[in-house]
Amino acid sequence: MNDSPWPNFAYSELRCRCGVCDSTGREMEPAFMTRLQRLRDAFGRPMPLASAYRCARHPIEASKTAPGEHFDGRAVDVRCRGADALALLRLALPLGFNRIGIHQKGHERFLHLAISPNGGRLPSPAIWSY
Repeated sequence: MNDSPWPNFAYSELRCRCGVCDSTGREMEPAFMTRLQRLRDAFGRPMPLASAYRCARHPIEASKTAPGEHFDGRAVDVRCRGADALALLRLALPLGFNRIGIHQKGHERFLHLAISPNGGRLPSPAIWSY
């Protein structure tokens, strides 16, 4: 059962997966999640998440000089590849996702989709590859 206000994203899949914190998934920014749900509605197919919220102790966040967008609850990594990745990218841009990372090699392929305010601590708009 999905107890979140977003029909296609349960709190359980939004929580930090570090294994040491007590994240519930409710740390995600509601405005970001509303936009992510709009993207899911437009895409019309499942968007499995490789990562959503990450606490400051999550190994990836802890290795940074300052926690990133996942910590702020304004980023997800969507597992996708090939034509699905391109379709998501095309739908995400007009919805205002302005920080996009593309990882399309190897076994774990995904799109990092985030929203960061212009003039904030992270450059935006920005696109990069892993």
